[in-house]
Amino acid sequence: MFLFKDYTPRPLEIIDTTLREGSQSSLLHDHYKYFFNQRDKVEIARALIIFGVKFIELFSPHVSPREKDDFAAIKAIRDELIMQKGYSFLLAHVRCHPDDVAAAIEAGADGLNMYIGLSATARTYSHGKDLLTIIRSVRPLLEDIRKNHPNLILRFSGEDAFRTSEDELFQVYDEIVPYVDRIGTPDTVGIATPVSVAERVRSLRERYPTLDLEGHFHDDRGFSLVNALEAVKAGMRYMDTTLLGLGDRSGITSMTALLYNLYIDKDYDHLESYHLRGAYPINVMFASKLKKLVPSKEPVSLTNRTHTAGVHQKAFLNHASTYEAFPLDQFGVSESEVLLGPLSGWNIVYYFLKEIKYYNIDEATARQITKLFKDRIYNLGPDDSPTQLLIEIAEDEFGLTRISIPNQFKDNIVQLMTEVPTDETTETSRETAVSLKRK
Repeated sequence: MFLFKDYTPRPLEIIDTTLREGSQSSLLHDHYKYFFNQRDKVEIARALIIFGVKFIELFSPHVSPREKDDFAAIKAIRDELIMQKGYSFLLAHVRCHPDDVAAAIEAGADGLNMYIGLSATARTYSHGKDLLTIIRSVRPLLEDIRKNHPNLILRFSGEDAFRTSEDELFQVYDEIVPYVDRIGTPDTVGIATPVSVAERVRSLRERYPTLDLEGHFHDDRGFSLVNALEAVKAGMRYMDTTLLGLGDRSGITSMTALLYNLYIDKDYDHLESYHLRGAYPINVMFASKLKKLVPSKEPVSLTNRTHTAGVHQKAFLNHASTYEAFPLDQFGVSESEVLLGPLSGWNIVYYFLKEIKYYNIDEATARQITKLFKDRIYNLGPDDSPTQLLIEIAEDEFGLTRISIPNQFKDNIVQLMTEVPTDETTETSRETAVSLKRK
């Protein structure tokens, strides 16, 4: 068994909690899925390990017999990949309760992510324990684990840390830091701001200079990503993320969004051990589990390279950088998408008919076709195809014919636009779109 003490942590370690925090997302209910089945979990875990994630958080096996079986299946796939990708650590998210701890150890967890609420709200309405009672119960438990299972990775988090004063947080942490490998500061209800995050990280680093810190930021205010970025820049080594930012309520920090923003920050250069070109594929894979597209607000998405306005489309055809400023190619987004619709101008109509469909057409004719197209597209129903409407106008009303292009020359076009296939399991599932493949 590979031991954590033999592992040298990277400057940034992602603790992916898709299979724990992500399982709490209401999106599962919205899509009538309710839970990730074992096959889903194994595929997600495999993809994360191949991507370069070394820490995966799972539910405690004590939660249910199903979670216990799933834990074993994920452990098996982790073991299969050790020779190929090295060791990855499975962490069980557990209450500070002996039953949770025992179940996780029995299941073969590499570490325990222990937590209990420390804020006044949590103490009053969750477990009902005061700080002294918490210390008296948690410290002996940690002492016992460290004595009898010295190789376990131990993390302790004061849940709702940003609604807990520093004095109260330190009162508890001072008692438990001798027994843990890192301490967590979860923003459980998404109340933190970038300023408060930077201040809290500085305070914790000053008080516990030899201990690693872990962040967990919820998105209730839309700050989860910027808070995570602020924490990493302030020296936080471990960051909890999920794929697409799924999680309880509005979710937490998206793994690929965090890595993408760190990548384009010229002052941060510590991501070489992550398979960044796999970012978009892993997002598409995960979205397919929900039978949905990669969300439009996810930076690593085809949507972030989709253009609908005629002015944008014209400029984009001249040079992609006009409306695409960041290197999404490095994150596996190798295409750009142009949507044919009521906002499209004659430039894209001309390009589509001439370069994709190989019609014999001049610019003046393209302008006339565009006028008819824009007049009629408002009458299309949800099952109708704008591309088909455009072709019908070109052929039936303007009598355009296609140029015969030998097959050996078709692939030599520098930028080839192709119709996007209809596929409900991928983000490119728009019949109304064409995509620019980058050669």
